[in-house]
Amino acid sequence: MRIVTVPERETPPELWTRAEALREQAWPGGGPHDPALRPVAMLLVAPDGGVRAALDILSKDITHGGRTYRASGLSAVVTDTAHRGKGHGRQLVAAAREVIAASGADVGLFTCDRPLQPFYESAGWQTLPGAVLIGGTPQAPFPSDQPGFDKVTMGAFFTARADADAGAFEQSRIALYPGEIDRLW
Repeated sequence: MRIVTVPERETPPELWTRAEALREQAWPGGGPHDPALRPVAMLLVAPDGGVRAALDILSKDITHGGRTYRASGLSAVVTDTAHRGKGHGRQLVAAAREVIAASGADVGLFTCDRPLQPFYESAGWQTLPGAVLIGGTPQAPFPSDQPGFDKVTMGAFFTARADADAGAFEQSRIALYPGEIDRLW
């Protein structure tokens, strides 16, 4: 298996097609991400060229507690249903954490469904107790604690400054505001 990491728009066409088919299993009609979020595709590719797992990394600056941070997060994480339970998703999610850390991001932030919390923790992410990501836009917010959602906010702190401020992210509402296309990465 090899991991392919490439800006979304530069994904080779054959891998794009396979990755989109895989994403449709979990995220029907998802489509490409907002280019303003600098999407990066990460694909776990088998020797036969099949895409076993895929995810996207989205990035933007955020302001929290009066400080600006370079933030990145995971989006559209999926493992091929025929290949689940083999560690492919965990391998890719852990690799994404390392890619984000190496990118110069201060923090990694995203939400997941509550039952997936142990999976993300096993790949090196930590739960941010009481944290709520506010997606959408300031004019049309899309909070991760809205009725009908059962989300947990996951995070990682990659720089000394962000690590020192980590406590400020717990029990807080974090204004992510990724826009209307990727309402909540």
